[in-house]
Amino acid sequence: MSGQFEHPPVDFGEFVRRTAGSGGLVVQPRMGFGDPPAMRAGLRATKDAEADTVGTITLDSYTRVGDLAAVDRALREKRALNGYPIVNYDKATTAGVLEGIRGEDFPVQVRHGSAVPLDIFAALARSMLNASEGGPVSYCLPYGRTPLAASVGNWAEGTQRFAGLLELGVEPHLETFGGCMLGQLCPPSQLVAISFLEALFFAQYGIRSLSVSYAQQSSFAQDVEAVHALRRLCGELLPTENWHVVIYAYMGMYPMTDGGAYLLLGEAAKLAVRTGAARLIVKTVAESRRIPTIAENVAALEHAAQVARDTTPDPNDPGDSETYLEARALVDAVLDLDADIGRALLRAFERGYLDIPYCVHPDNHGRTRSYIDDNGWLRWSELGSLPLRRAAGTKQPRTITSAGLLNDLSYVRRKFDDQAWAEIEYQRPDEATPVPADDSALAPRS
Repeated sequence: MSGQFEHPPVDFGEFVRRTAGSGGLVVQPRMGFGDPPAMRAGLRATKDAEADTVGTITLDSYTRVGDLAAVDRALREKRALNGYPIVNYDKATTAGVLEGIRGEDFPVQVRHGSAVPLDIFAALARSMLNASEGGPVSYCLPYGRTPLAASVGNWAEGTQRFAGLLELGVEPHLETFGGCMLGQLCPPSQLVAISFLEALFFAQYGIRSLSVSYAQQSSFAQDVEAVHALRRLCGELLPTENWHVVIYAYMGMYPMTDGGAYLLLGEAAKLAVRTGAARLIVKTVAESRRIPTIAENVAALEHAAQVARDTTPDPNDPGDSETYLEARALVDAVLDLDADIGRALLRAFERGYLDIPYCVHPDNHGRTRSYIDDNGWLRWSELGSLPLRRAAGTKQPRTITSAGLLNDLSYVRRKFDDQAWAEIEYQRPDEATPVPADDSALAPRS
């Protein structure tokens, strides 16, 4: 210990694992505000919610792409930002946001979405914010045209710098975003593989406290397989025991009804508890319409926590499931390419061993395709060069049409909106009639 801090920030990962181990699912919002008092109010409300929570500071889109001059102009002109510009604010401003809120009982994570994160990591170290997330693949391919090689280099340097907190007696934590590639229509085996590989990348550069993400998809049963596959890979190959799984509520087209939104969020909470995940990142009733308010975030946190309390864990691992076999085949193929994880990831995308369906980034082959089958499972229709033919492969591949793709993109929204209407025995209006955005009859039942 360097003696610089009387009370260094807690290890985010250890806090989450300890809290979940005592029987509570940790729930977390995506909240971010450009105005420091609003950001502080959001953190305070999250801490005071009737749930086991951790805080979030989500950064603005200018900071995400490294356009700090645009942030300066927005601040001078008092224009609203869609997140907290941590790089441009000085240390004292961020300290004022955190004072009396962040502590041993309430760690805070910074979320951003950047393929150029060096300034962000520097700002985190300046404020002793020791938890963040992302990854060289997952914060590059879906978000712009930054070359993948540049993102890998940026994340290697940034991760090394972040790991330097260890020299100050502070444990840095990183969460992989790879389980959320494009949010939807990427079969779970590839989400699992990329999430795990990004965790190995972080570990290679000195991070010992890790979390691996998985985004809820279109089938609860397939999601159960996927989370168990991710947990198994981490247990087999991750060189640390300080890790946990975080579930993201569905990242695609969200239900338009309040009832559908709460049903979908509740299913994400059930998935987390059933599979032994420790943390859930929620979405709110406003996701399909606008940026949610603080109150809507708190309502989502408390709803997810209540569903979690009412759910019984089911630790039974399905073993050599289709999802595990595919994910393991992808991971093994990538790790065989190079001992350095960053170089292995680059070569994997060059050869098409990793290939994200419907992703138009120049460094993605774009030869794979997927679809949702009649049971709601995400399936491969075209494998491209994925090394999966000796694993589970495809089942009843389907020709993808534009109409079929649009139908699949809205599958989850329709399913849960329809379920919400059916549960309250409403007759659904014509498709041309908009669903009431504030229909109190569709709110969650206490």
